[in-house]
Amino acid sequence: MNARMQNNQTPVNDDQKVPGDDKRWSIRALIVDDDVPIRELMIDYLARFNIHASGVTDGAAMRQAMQAEHFDVVVLDLMLPGEDGLSLCRWLRAESDIPILMLTARCEPTDRIIGLELGADDYMAKPFEPRELVARIQTILRRVRDDRTEQRANIRFDNWRLNSVLRQLIADDGLVVPLSNAEFRLLWVFIERPRRVLSREQLLDAARGRSIEAFDRSIDLLVSRLRQKLGDDPKAPQLIKTVRGEGYLFDARDIG
Repeated sequence: MNARMQNNQTPVNDDQKVPGDDKRWSIRALIVDDDVPIRELMIDYLARFNIHASGVTDGAAMRQAMQAEHFDVVVLDLMLPGEDGLSLCRWLRAESDIPILMLTARCEPTDRIIGLELGADDYMAKPFEPRELVARIQTILRRVRDDRTEQRANIRFDNWRLNSVLRQLIADDGLVVPLSNAEFRLLWVFIERPRRVLSREQLLDAARGRSIEAFDRSIDLLVSRLRQKLGDDPKAPQLIKTVRGEGYLFDARDIG
């Protein structure tokens, strides 16, 4: 295969492709490009790096493919028949947070800027080195994975941030409040089930640890300690509310 992808390349034979459900695939990509030879060459080359790619020609086929299958990244050509790549990029970003790598045969800076402003994660001009395509996909996915891990490690609610790695509460003013294992587990249960009434039994099952004895009042004591660390007035709590006769409700309004 030549080093650069050109329009006069011969497409690979579909019979040579490994099925998409093969266990060796680690990444699934959707390629939206009406240039069939280039599209097939990308599919063939990406397979060498454990990236299973499916190819479609236009926006209608892209939407259909995304409804039928999960993809980790979309490689989207700018110039397509009918709805162009910029319009599809806008639709993708409105519908999901899937990473988008845009391709174009045009080198106008305006196209690149608009694509990035619409939510594309990266941009490549044709013709390109196929190995660079692989590298850019891997870089995008690594960055997205790191961002999502960071978001998961640091969850914000109201005026607090919970660091799930260090198991610390951090206030807006930077005050760090350490949590015991039991307090952390209980708070994590509340964060995962906001604005839902949870019985003492449910909380006990979810937050059970060595420091929690198997009786209902232990949850009441643990809630009391957690309220104290959150600065939640026990007489009129705003975050962890008591629902008489039923249990507790975590009423944070801004979790993310």
